Amino acid sequence: MENYQIADLLKDIARLMEVHGENSFKIKSYQNAAFKLERLTTPIYGLTKEELENIDGIGKSLSTKLANYFVTGEIEDYQKLLSETPEGVLDIMQVKGIGPKKTSIIWKEMGIESLGELLYACNENRLIEVKGFGEKTQQQIKEAVQYKLASKGYFHFATAEQLAETTFQKIKGLQGTSWNYCGEFRRKCEILQNIDLIIKNSFADEFKMFYQKNKELSELKHDKSIIELKTSIGLPIIIKIVSDNNFIYETWNHTGNDKHLAFCIENKSNINLTDCVSEEEIYKKLSLPYYIPELREGVLEEKYATAEAIPTFIEYSDLKGCLHNHSTYSDGIHSLREMALAARDLGLQYFGICDHSKSAGYANGLQIERVLQQHQEIDLLNKELAPFKIFKGIESDILSDGSLDYPDDILATFDFIVASVHSGLKMDEEKATTRLINAIKNPHTTIIGHPTGRLLLARKGYPIDHKKIIDVCAENNVVIELNAHPYRLDIDWRWIDYCMQKNVMISINPDAHETSGLLDMHYGVCSAHKGGLTKEYTFNAFTLEEINNWFQKKKSR
Repeated sequence: MENYQIADLLKDIARLMEVHGENSFKIKSYQNAAFKLERLTTPIYGLTKEELENIDGIGKSLSTKLANYFVTGEIEDYQKLLSETPEGVLDIMQVKGIGPKKTSIIWKEMGIESLGELLYACNENRLIEVKGFGEKTQQQIKEAVQYKLASKGYFHFATAEQLAETTFQKIKGLQGTSWNYCGEFRRKCEILQNIDLIIKNSFADEFKMFYQKNKELSELKHDKSIIELKTSIGLPIIIKIVSDNNFIYETWNHTGNDKHLAFCIENKSNINLTDCVSEEEIYKKLSLPYYIPELREGVLEEKYATAEAIPTFIEYSDLKGCLHNHSTYSDGIHSLREMALAARDLGLQYFGICDHSKSAGYANGLQIERVLQQHQEIDLLNKELAPFKIFKGIESDILSDGSLDYPDDILATFDFIVASVHSGLKMDEEKATTRLINAIKNPHTTIIGHPTGRLLLARKGYPIDHKKIIDVCAENNVVIELNAHPYRLDIDWRWIDYCMQKNVMISINPDAHETSGLLDMHYGVCSAHKGGLTKEYTFNAFTLEEINNWFQKKKSR
């Protein structure tokens, strides 16, 4: 386990303790330990009780519990709290805007023990008169519960991919010959309900022996045509068993969605595809270009159907730099130097630091004197690390009127500026669009960050007129971010093609707050493939010389 996962567990225990009204000193000890662990760069998983005792923030009592947890997978305090808490109350605790104190009131004073009951109570206006709530809070809770109920049973692609990589690592060498991924997972959909596999009938017995040895998997169903497995995190794995002769065809047939398949076989149902030896041959028989799995969504097929060839899309190896990253100057875990070195070690030519600006007090945003201090450090690091270069950037908050939160003379000191909305997210489409347009028109704005502010499976984001935003970016030579954090993936891939039509560049930015976060550009590339993004329109596929020249020209205007 990573430190952040252990810290999340400790935070969950502290929250449950607060719900149950336990000793405040005990609660703070868990909170303090979680806080310290999140900032600790040395992994603690597997350490002994004695080794844990030497870590700041972990006392004797907690070190004993953690050491035992690393062996048994259980913490007695946590198991006791879970046994005393209805499952529906645990769901309520996960709703945005409902902390432990409100959860306690909802459960113990109002007798509500499920999301459905809570939604009903909101519809009946039962929360309005309760101390600490009110009409505005009730409406916010109602919307959050509705969104959570709608998204229940869905998982982020990154979660599914990490699980799949771990689960099927031992049989990965056989992928494509005896088994393959299909469905939403193979299409790399940003959110999905399960991991779909397809396997040859001749491989079924061997596959069963494999998963029966895996303690993280349990069998829910098994017959001649399908196996359903349950994983430790609740993400289902569904395996379709097909005849060896039909393996290629069935892999293709179970990968694309209904719209893609309908487009491919329209007026061509008489063509036999079951004897094809590759998916490339299937498309050739259908007189279509080869669509990579990510494209099989029924969105861009027609555009490429008449093209001589589908263009080559951006690949991870094409990325030359990494823009929009954070450090300990604001709310990052690693220092500027550590972040830059990690980017260099990935083989990148440049790194863009974009710590939060002064309005972001919640994220230790940089006041002007700290901006100047960071710039001095960047100058020293650039002399040391040359030819690798750190670009001076900032993630400048877009204020309610669309202005950026530094005076022009300070904005001019940066090499580039990512302008993002972080506050006042409850806007209608007109307000949100106007706010972004005003920021885009600011001559200092280089990139519009996570344009809708969405958090997949947690927050829908504010509505914007995408076409207007993209058109204004085209007019003002402003780049649009594809925020590669797997919980964002914002701008939505469905708008990438329109960006390219308007000659608007896309920057695949990890929004990294720690060194490992730099690797999230992988998820950005997955999303970019779905939108058909090419290297030509990928901003951070520019070489160091090219992007440096671009920044200079932008500033000179």
